[in-house]
Amino acid sequence: MARMVTIFTGQWADLPFEKMCETVSGMGYDGVEIACWGDHMNVEKAAKDPAYVAEKQAILKKYNLGCYALGNHLAGQCVGDAFGDPRLAGFAPKSLKGDDKAIRQWGIDQMKYTAQAAKNMGCSVVTGFMGSPIWKYFYSFPANTEQLIEEGYQEIYDLWTPILDEFDKQGVKFALEVHPSEIAYDYYSTQRLLEKFERREALGINFDPSHLQWQGLNPALFFRDFAPKIYHVHIKDSLVKLDGRSGILGSHLAFGDLRRGWNFVSPGHGDVDFDMIIREANAAGYRGPLSVEWEDNGMDRLFGAREALNLVRSVDFDPSNVDFDGAMEN
Repeated sequence: MARMVTIFTGQWADLPFEKMCETVSGMGYDGVEIACWGDHMNVEKAAKDPAYVAEKQAILKKYNLGCYALGNHLAGQCVGDAFGDPRLAGFAPKSLKGDDKAIRQWGIDQMKYTAQAAKNMGCSVVTGFMGSPIWKYFYSFPANTEQLIEEGYQEIYDLWTPILDEFDKQGVKFALEVHPSEIAYDYYSTQRLLEKFERREALGINFDPSHLQWQGLNPALFFRDFAPKIYHVHIKDSLVKLDGRSGILGSHLAFGDLRRGWNFVSPGHGDVDFDMIIREANAAGYRGPLSVEWEDNGMDRLFGAREALNLVRSVDFDPSNVDFDGAMEN
C-alpha cells in the first residue's frame, strides 16, 4: 500500500487555511502537515476549544484531506535558543519583543498546547525545532570546551523534559527536524541528543534529507541508523554547487541566490537520492506519511508542488513480497 503524500503548510501560511486546503486538494495531495502559525493552527485554541477543532476538521473533510501531523517549529525554537537573539521576536507575539524570558516561557507554553492540540486533531506526531543555546559555537574558535557543550545539552534536557512529559500525557510524539541551528543538526549531534534523553519514546526525528545532503552526510544511511526514532518524513531537496568561489557556509547570501554554494530546490531537482530513502523506509517498516516541504526560490510554487507530488508518487514503492530467485527453483 502506497504511503499517504502530504504537504507541510508552513511555506503556504500566507494563504488562509481553507484556501490552502482547496489548493493542495485540487493537486491531489492526501493530506496536510499543519503549520502552527498564520491562521492555519492556533494551538491554544485547539487545546481548549472543541468548536475550533471541529471547524478545522470540517475544512479538512470538505477537501478530502487528512491531518497527519502538526508542525510547530517557531515556538519550539524559542524554547532552546540562547537569550539575546533578536530574530526570535518575529516568532513570538510582538508584545513580548525584548523580553527574552517571556519569549522562552511563551515557547514552552505553546509546545505544551501543541501536544494537546495534536491529540484533539487526531494526530500522533508533532514536528518542530528545539532550538540550541550552543549553535553559535558550531565552529570551535575561540576554542570550545567539553563542559561548554555539555552544558548546552543539559539546558535543552532541562527545558524540554517537562514539555515531553506533556507529550507523553497526551499520547503524542515529538519529532525534531535535524537542522542547522538546532541542538541536533547532523549525525553525531543527533546521536548525542537521543542519548542525553536516554532515548525516551516521546522524542524522535522528523527526517528531512535536504539538511543532511548539503552538509555532506548520506541521508539514506542516516535513515538506516536512526530508523527506530524516525517518526515523520519530509520530502525536501537541496543542490550543492561549489564553483570555486562559493562554500557550504552560504556567505550570508539569501536563499535562492545562485552564487550560493547550495540551495534548497524542488524535490527531484537536487542531489537527494529519494529512491534509496524509500528503500531504507521500506526496510525499516516506516508506513507514515511522506510530507512535501516545498522550498525553491527559483520556481513557481504551484508548479513545484504539483511536480513534487508526482515525483513522490513515482518513487514511493512497496517492498517486494517475493524472492525473485525463488522462481528459479524446481
